Amino acid sequence: MTVRTRLLLVTTLGLTLTMALWGWLHLRALREVLQRRQLDTLYEVAQTAGEYFQYFPTRQGLAALDRALEDLIEQNPNLVRIDIFTPLPQGFQNVVGVSRVSYDWSESDLTSAFRSGTPRSLSIRTEAGPALALLYPVRSERAPKPSAVVAVVTLTHATTEALHRSQRLLVLSSGGLLLATLTVLSLSYRWIIGRPLRTIIETMDTFRSDGVLRRIPLQRRDEWGHLARHFNQMTEELERVLASHRALQQDLEGRVQAATYRVLQLQHRVNQLERLAALGQLVAVLAHDLGTPLHSIAGLTQLLLEQDVWPPEARRKLELILQQTQRLHAVIQNVRRATRLPEPRMEAVSVPVLLGETLTFVEPWLQRSNIQLQVDVDPDLPPLYADRYRVQTVLLNLIQNAVEAMPSGGRLTISARMVPERHAVALAVRDAGPGIPPEVQARIFEPFFTTRPDEGLRGLGLAIVQDIVKSHGGSIEVESRPGEGTCFVIYWPVAVSGPEVSADPGESKP
Repeated sequence: MTVRTRLLLVTTLGLTLTMALWGWLHLRALREVLQRRQLDTLYEVAQTAGEYFQYFPTRQGLAALDRALEDLIEQNPNLVRIDIFTPLPQGFQNVVGVSRVSYDWSESDLTSAFRSGTPRSLSIRTEAGPALALLYPVRSERAPKPSAVVAVVTLTHATTEALHRSQRLLVLSSGGLLLATLTVLSLSYRWIIGRPLRTIIETMDTFRSDGVLRRIPLQRRDEWGHLARHFNQMTEELERVLASHRALQQDLEGRVQAATYRVLQLQHRVNQLERLAALGQLVAVLAHDLGTPLHSIAGLTQLLLEQDVWPPEARRKLELILQQTQRLHAVIQNVRRATRLPEPRMEAVSVPVLLGETLTFVEPWLQRSNIQLQVDVDPDLPPLYADRYRVQTVLLNLIQNAVEAMPSGGRLTISARMVPERHAVALAVRDAGPGIPPEVQARIFEPFFTTRPDEGLRGLGLAIVQDIVKSHGGSIEVESRPGEGTCFVIYWPVAVSGPEVSADPGESKP
């Protein structure tokens, strides 16, 4: 629905209600005026008849009064009935009655008017049509109570007809005024609203189509001119904001590129540390499993060589066996040294910075897994004294285990709080998975222990986590109950004093 249609509807409704109210008040006032004029006539007739009856209550006087009232009714076509009632113990007696229509007066109406002593008007209906009646108590100056009641009835045909004509005239005049108003309003809409509105819309459409900010060319002193001036001021502000936005966007693009490059470097280093840690665990297990039998072989061979019972050829072969076992032991030691993690680069690192860098890696992963992340970090936490990349390796392993424990999604909570009695910060990673059975909890930190049947190298994640935590002088605890999820709590030592807190991996000292 257009504004023009709404304006016409609202104007029509407003004018209709206003004219209806004005017409109702006008007709009501006209009805009261006409009714008052009729009542004044009835008062004069009733007062004249009452005074005559009061001064001439004899039979001859009543006969003369009766003739006079008949003449009065003949002269006034609307006056149709005049009665005079006197009170009796058992009711009222009609002593004078002149009428052109029949009507039975109510005993209660006569009694009420007689007892109150004041005139009373009634709207009644006779066989000749609607009428107005007046019950007038006749009171003597010497008598405290009325001596009679005069009842006068006049028809209201003329009043009703006058009201009907006034109503028709009012409806026709109101309809003509409403039609004229709507016509003028409809014709003036184009000049008052349509033309400036079209100018504003064309200016906005031009901006939307070619993207060029334009001003509204309206020079008026009304509301449209006020709107155009405000729009033009907004356009100027928008131009300044867009220019500032373009400069800010260019600066942000440069910062995002630099931050993305640093994040990629950080992720590469974290992945490299994780691979080295896994390989180191594997080599350590192999060195242990192979070193024991090699030591046994070397020892037995040495004992055999100490005996002089061997022929030269056999001794040479035993010496060869001893040399090869020593060579294998040297190879194992070289591999262990090659796969050993580099020395940690300890620094004071802010906990919010660590969590922000780590969660940047896992955010897309959590979204794909339909997992809701909740981070709760106490304010004013002291910095940690740790290797940021190894701490991130720990967090990534724990988050990966939490996600795998919730294949259908859930809530992952990461919290950090200060533990003064341990002089450490407690980092907790809590999932809403099925939990870990008590018999499994005792073995979760063993290398290559896993409850998953997947193929590949598994069971090293928590072992790596434990090694990194221990290398930092911290500790790790697990809290889990079947059906209630699992929570890993790591206690990291805080920086005592001296080192400056690092907020950017590019600022860390080697």
